[in-house]
Amino acid sequence: MNIVIVGFMGTGKTAVARHLAKMLGMKYISSDEIIEDRERRSINEIFKRSGEAYFRRAEKEVVKKVAQLDRFIIDAGGGVVLDEENVQNLKRNGKIVCLSAAPEVILERTKRYRHRPLLNTENPKAKIEELLKFRAPFYARADFSIDTTNLSVEQAAQEIKKKLDGNSKREE
Repeated sequence: MNIVIVGFMGTGKTAVARHLAKMLGMKYISSDEIIEDRERRSINEIFKRSGEAYFRRAEKEVVKKVAQLDRFIIDAGGGVVLDEENVQNLKRNGKIVCLSAAPEVILERTKRYRHRPLLNTENPKAKIEELLKFRAPFYARADFSIDTTNLSVEQAAQEIKKKLDGNSKREE
């Protein structure tokens, strides 16, 4: 079984996924890193030069492949849940964990990074709120959520482990 970390940018997906992989002795993989390696360019460049639709198609191909792996912590891109087929593929052999955080915290965590194509706008906080509202029903399809607003990376990973341990006991 895989553990798939989803959620909006700035919620700690990469840091928490890497920490969780070490903690559980599992392998880590990032769908965005695979796309960047295949494309030989950054996500920002892909968005700029080829558009979001192109990126989402590339993401879908990668998700199909990583969903077939076993015992991986999969750090999935922020918008991966927007596609129903992606969610179905990831749930076949995995638990989906959604990380969330307050919009102000997301803004604080992401403001230093210019490589966030969806936040390169006049009012990034308004954009964050708009995207969170739009994506809320998609994120709600995760097996469970963890709010990282006031958690360290270590604490978030521990919370995921607790929830997973609780789920596996119920399934027995």
